[in-house]
Amino acid sequence: MRTIVVGSRQSALALTQTGQVIEDLRRLAKENGMDVDFKVKKIVTKGDRILDVTLSKVGGKGLFVKEIEQAMLDGEIDMAVHSMKDMPSILPEGLTTGAVPRRKDPRDCLVSLEANNLDSLPQGAKVGTSSLRRSSQLKKYRPDLQLEWIRGNIDSRLRKLENGDYQAIILAAAGLQRMGWEDRITSFLSIETCLPAVGQGALGIECREEDTELLSLLALYNDEETSRTVAAERKYLSELNGGCQVPIGAYAVLKEAQGDHSSAEHDIIQLTGMVGTPDGELVLKESAEGTDPEALGIAVADKLKAKGAEQILAQIRG
Repeated sequence: MRTIVVGSRQSALALTQTGQVIEDLRRLAKENGMDVDFKVKKIVTKGDRILDVTLSKVGGKGLFVKEIEQAMLDGEIDMAVHSMKDMPSILPEGLTTGAVPRRKDPRDCLVSLEANNLDSLPQGAKVGTSSLRRSSQLKKYRPDLQLEWIRGNIDSRLRKLENGDYQAIILAAAGLQRMGWEDRITSFLSIETCLPAVGQGALGIECREEDTELLSLLALYNDEETSRTVAAERKYLSELNGGCQVPIGAYAVLKEAQGDHSSAEHDIIQLTGMVGTPDGELVLKESAEGTDPEALGIAVADKLKAKGAEQILAQIRG
């Protein structure tokens, strides 16, 4: 029997979603006569160590994955379960995404003890978010809100809200759902109000390219629809040289099959991308449709570049 070592961040969410993936893979392995077991190895990343400044000021890509990827390249671990929105658009040589399982809810959500939704928050309410993408879109929607950065794991952010540090916080709905904390969600933000981060709600299972045994198992776990839509979003991100530290969002959905084809590869993907200024004064959005995820990602990025997206991002990276 082979024991597959799975690297994970130490947060409750990371360990929970890693555990859920291992359960699914264990079942798939058994159904397909594969003799494997799993063991978790906890790893601390740079993004976990630096909690006193915003992610945009820490700089660099892969703040939550770099140390895990190095452990994989060094053979200390065999695979890792990442929140796709934390994964850089280009992986290190020798590593690959073995599976993208079915996506959970991609939306952001409001958690508040004193308002039912974004519109009913009092004038000038103090709202916590760690994301320039969220703050850019929220400032456009509600310029009066006092948006302040909040770092830490989901549970520590919820405690800060309960302690009265904020009147509301914005989180990814999928994280709360994976933790079984759906009841904490006050309301969902519509995709139109707040376009999600690239890959939000999706997981990426990363492993070494040479590990054919593990790749054959992960192939059984891959969700074709999620894989193709997230591929379009990630190509768009790559074309704008973006990461989780700049105000970039994207969301892709499958629309319909072309003609009589039943294969997913013929389904039309609709991709919407956004780039905004941190103050919300300018939020650019563009959409396009196509069947090729990579070509679609490039097309939407090109549309936004024509509107000045690169200049906005260059100024932010400063």
